[in-house]
Amino acid sequence: MIHVIAGLTTPFRYQFFNNGIIVATIAGALCGLLGVFVVLRGMSYIGHGLSHAVFGGAAASAVMNINYFVGAGVWGVASGVIIGRIARRRLIGADAAIGVVTTASFALGLALLNRYGQAKKSIEAVLFGSVLGVKTIDIVAVSAVAILSVVIVVALYRAFLFATFDPEVAQVSGVRVAWIEALLMGLLSLTILVTMRVIGTLLISALLVIPASIARMLTNSFARMLWISPIIGGMSAFTGMYLSYFLDTSASATIILTGTLMFIVVYAVTGIRGRTRISGLHHI
Repeated sequence: MIHVIAGLTTPFRYQFFNNGIIVATIAGALCGLLGVFVVLRGMSYIGHGLSHAVFGGAAASAVMNINYFVGAGVWGVASGVIIGRIARRRLIGADAAIGVVTTASFALGLALLNRYGQAKKSIEAVLFGSVLGVKTIDIVAVSAVAILSVVIVVALYRAFLFATFDPEVAQVSGVRVAWIEALLMGLLSLTILVTMRVIGTLLISALLVIPASIARMLTNSFARMLWISPIIGGMSAFTGMYLSYFLDTSASATIILTGTLMFIVVYAVTGIRGRTRISGLHHI
């Protein structure tokens, strides 16, 4: 029995694993929180799109040998604001705006990658994640964005609530919907920026969507979704990281597969009642 317990705790003897599991858990909870707004707004593609946009900034940062957070951060936030402005003008749909801006950024990143081979290793880490290679600054960055997001969501809860469910009425009621949407895009861009090296560009959208989708099947309360989704995100990230050590698989892929398995289980258990509950979502 002692040997079994010792074997199960083996991963925690390594500092790199402890750093990885801490940052992954926080990242999962953070994505779970903001994922609620992504799912309820029907913006599931935005996580995928913004991660591709930030990829361009990450590539440029690696090539120019400047700080990753500065280069990719400015690029990502700018892309989010541009997408929001294009979508609000309603000349084209939000999905088209996302497609144009993000694919252009991703294409630029690929061009830089092909032109400057020395950036290949750094960009591969951005694409597929390198959670076991995180440093203290990564933990600090993810934690800072998580705290900032919680503070903003709590402080502006009602504004986010109205802007999410009925933006037109919210605008008439005095809520600055455009400002709220820009703030949400900014938070999403920052979240993708700090979690990208954990989960990778290609999988980040799943971490935004899966926990919130599970929470939506479990409750018809918007307020409860805001704490259930982060818990699910954190649990799937922690469990996926832990299992990846013993399975000898990619940590980011295992995290997403763990979340997907949780989704399948909840989908099967809740049945028709859980799947139809979303049509009667309450605000409290």
